[in-house]
Amino acid sequence: MKLFPLHIVPNDTNIDFMRHRKPVLALMVALLLVSLAIIGFKGFNYALEFTGGTVVRTHFEKSVDVEAVRERLATAGFENAQVQSVGGGNDLMIRLPPEGEHNNAADAAQKVAEKVGAAISTADNAATTQPGEFVGPQVGKDLVMNGIYATLFMVIGFLIYIAARFEWKFAMVASLTAFFDLILTVAYMSLLGREFDLTVLAGMLSVMGFAINDIIVVFDRVRENFRSLRVEPLEVLNRSINQTLSRTVITAVLFFLSALALYLYGGESMEGLAETHMVGAVIVVVSSIIVAVPLLSIGPFKVSKQDLLPKAKDVEELARRP
Repeated sequence: MKLFPLHIVPNDTNIDFMRHRKPVLALMVALLLVSLAIIGFKGFNYALEFTGGTVVRTHFEKSVDVEAVRERLATAGFENAQVQSVGGGNDLMIRLPPEGEHNNAADAAQKVAEKVGAAISTADNAATTQPGEFVGPQVGKDLVMNGIYATLFMVIGFLIYIAARFEWKFAMVASLTAFFDLILTVAYMSLLGREFDLTVLAGMLSVMGFAINDIIVVFDRVRENFRSLRVEPLEVLNRSINQTLSRTVITAVLFFLSALALYLYGGESMEGLAETHMVGAVIVVVSSIIVAVPLLSIGPFKVSKQDLLPKAKDVEELARRP
């Protein structure tokens, strides 16, 4: 049995992806609208970095149950407290949202830490707390705006790069597909109520980068085939997908496995980033196959030989001149 080279997908695939492109694209549009509705109605479970609040680090003499600590905090009046185990089972990080008197001023964080210590300590397992860390709501607002600016800067940069390397139809389709990938990933995090922190934001930006990278590879093959093959445009697009299918799937699988390793062994602080990467890998590989290239055959984004060949003809004419 020949193990190497390993092929997840055979190199000679001949799947007719373009046959049902219109109903599939209609389904993707419906999925996009549902995702936007989920984001609009459910919102996000913002982490302390975005909402403001107080962080209290605690150390117990013995190992402690996180759920029991959460219940004791709720009984003491600390509603919606986020309790996270850090390091061993004796250390916890407690995040308190900005409610009432808890965050009126930065010096109130110390008083909150003392109240938390008194609430979670028991006779047989005393807890010591470090001075509370206060995060103002203005800091969270600035982070939200910076995240939006970073996303817009990334999309605009990709748009300019692809337009310069290919042409505007490719650029628009690539940007729309990357936006589709981002919205679906964001909707997943919103639907399941995952905590939205800076690591998740970084994960979403990297998913967009992964999507654009994958789309560029496929589009490069589309351009080559339009210039070399004498077949109908739909057949060119179909062959391009099949020829890059193995590479697309292998790249996504490796991206997913690296994220899975980070999810399993990177600790709770990296779970948001890893989960975003895993979900994004699945969405990107699907959209590259059934969204990006099929869009090149629809309406204003329809690509033909005339869109790509004039540049080659100009080069030939210049070469013939004395």
